[in-house]
Amino acid sequence: MRAAECPGYSVRAYAAKTRENADQLAAVLEDIATNGLPSVEDCTPWEELRETHLARLTRQRPAVA
Repeated sequence: MRAAECPGYSVRAYAAKTRENADQLAAVLEDIATNGLPSVEDCTPWEELRETHLARLTRQRPAVA
């Protein structure tokens, strides 16, 4: 199936989003290369981030949890 046959399909929009994501990743990698990784004490454990996110989802839609 060609792009012209898919309503709402935009190769240009996809390409723009892909470039945006690549630019964000490049910025993070450049920052790490320049400044190194943050110390463990300055980082938030992923479990805490997960719980915070799940709590936010629960507030937005109680049925999610």
